[in-house]
Amino acid sequence: MTDFVPLIVGIGGTSRSGSSTELALRFTLKAAERAGAQTAIVAGPDLEFPMYSQDRSERCDNASEMVGLLRRCHGIVVASPGYHGSVSGLIKNALDYVEDMRDDDAAYFDGRAVGCIACAFGWQATGSTLAAMRSIAHALRGWPTPMGVAINSSTRVFDTEGKCLDGAVERQLELVAKQVVEFARMRAAAGSYVDSMGAGKASGMQQCLA
Repeated sequence: MTDFVPLIVGIGGTSRSGSSTELALRFTLKAAERAGAQTAIVAGPDLEFPMYSQDRSERCDNASEMVGLLRRCHGIVVASPGYHGSVSGLIKNALDYVEDMRDDDAAYFDGRAVGCIACAFGWQATGSTLAAMRSIAHALRGWPTPMGVAINSSTRVFDTEGKCLDGAVERQLELVAKQVVEFARMRAAAGSYVDSMGAGKASGMQQCLA
């Protein structure tokens, strides 16, 4: 499987481009690229979907494109700010659209590792937000990576160019990326991916800083 290039999709951030959460997500995806993966990101304003409802079949272009990327990907990284002790409404609403994948051969996040990153202004919300993200990943049949990252954004963690200024956070984000990519490679080596999960090109939503 030396020619296998997994597609890792990152979802996260806030409605404001360049948030600490988005910078953490982009840093992790760059680490995944260094580990040999192809990446795509859905972040910031691209996540401002209409409120999810099973009663409505119409989908905005961004939501349809995100679901399309998730159907093709081999691993996922989700980064959320901690809002009032849990996942933000923006991220939770985006993840609710994964319900569109319920009848897929690889339903929801089945067979994919999910790296979880929580950012909050202070430590209190980081732990509860990270725990909520892991629970959501389990509910979507994903495999949360052993390493999850909690980032206290009350101190500056990234510079304006996205460089991580905290050595411990840097190592943790790199480990999350490594675990997501390695899990994808192990699944591929075992021949466990269904036909609908091709590596393909990450068209549409921006490829991560390619």
